[in-house]
Amino acid sequence: MGEFAGKVAFITGAAHGQGRAAALALAREGAAILAFDIARPLAYPGYAMGSSSDLESLAAECTASGAACETACGDVRDDAAITAAVERAVSRFGRIDILFNNAGICAYGLTHELTEDAWDAMLDINLKGAWLVARRVIPVMIRQKSGVIINNSSVAGLRGMGRLSHYAASKWGLTGLTKSWALELAPHGIRVVSIHPTGVNTPMNDGLAELEGLTPQQIAERSAGNLLPVPWIEPEDVAQAVLYLASDKARFMTGAGLVLDAGLLTR
Repeated sequence: MGEFAGKVAFITGAAHGQGRAAALALAREGAAILAFDIARPLAYPGYAMGSSSDLESLAAECTASGAACETACGDVRDDAAITAAVERAVSRFGRIDILFNNAGICAYGLTHELTEDAWDAMLDINLKGAWLVARRVIPVMIRQKSGVIINNSSVAGLRGMGRLSHYAASKWGLTGLTKSWALELAPHGIRVVSIHPTGVNTPMNDGLAELEGLTPQQIAERSAGNLLPVPWIEPEDVAQAVLYLASDKARFMTGAGLVLDAGLLTR
């Protein structure tokens, strides 16, 4: 029996990258998974998103590890799609114990050169989307009198970053939501925490590099500048943090952020 046997995790942006790594890590520890992803291209930021085939292969990998997995294609800006996915999770599994608010995008642009559409897409996906998902999951957790919400912020949610003002604004917003939700939900036995990774070796990093005409390593080094001699961390590093924060080992952590910065914030 895994550490999360009998638990159910709802993960957004689950098709690839950090969301997929977290889903597989939780599944290996016995959790049932509801994997939610847009699974189609977006006009902004313009790099490849996860796909429906990615979701299908994720479900197959979860099943191979002995865990149940439901998949749902949807946009975190679409309340109807979110509501349907939450209802599916509750109908199939009876509960939701873990919400990993992971779906997000990133793109570069000087503040005065950003279009309104670019600003709105960044804030709506990264910040409003997390709220839209949480407001449908929270009532389930309140009925259970338990749950953990993990918001995937960034080092950009703790410091400013050039040519990433709209991204930083969205990630600082997640930091604020984490602390505010922790205050609201503690009386219901629900913990809320955030993760703050440096650059992560994911398809998003590859997509940003392509858009900027750089190698993935160059984009990671330009965005981060880690103190430790690594250009990035791996999705599995984030997944291990999710496992810890969702577990009883972190039962007294709420309103806090776990920093996975490879020393970036020390500079």
